[in-house]
Amino acid sequence: MYFLTVKADFSSAHALRGYEGACEHLHGHNWLVEATVRTRGLDELGMGIDFKLLKSYLRELCDKLDHRYLNEIPPFDKLNPTSENLARYLAEQLQERLKNETPTVLVWEVTVWESENSRASWRVEEG
Repeated sequence: MYFLTVKADFSSAHALRGYEGACEHLHGHNWLVEATVRTRGLDELGMGIDFKLLKSYLRELCDKLDHRYLNEIPPFDKLNPTSENLARYLAEQLQERLKNETPTVLVWEVTVWESENSRASWRVEEG
């Protein structure tokens, strides 16, 4: 199994609903997103997927969130825009994009850093 990882970033604001503390108020982050995909096979060039292509897919997703108020963007208009929920959302969106273009490449894990000391990951369950 081959694993490939790319990074992208975006800046946005959010407020955590139902949270008691500073994060219940509007605040922003410079998010860093790491996406790891997996594949068993390689193409004729010896690549699982071109890093350039994978980065462009992740960049497209991050651009939709960049300089936005996450609480106003579906699904976060209803779903709390936590780092955990962002990681899962980005993983699912990336997988949707990959299945149309490169169906043998699957999302393995997406990690969202909200600061240099705090991150949340979502990983596909095996089996």
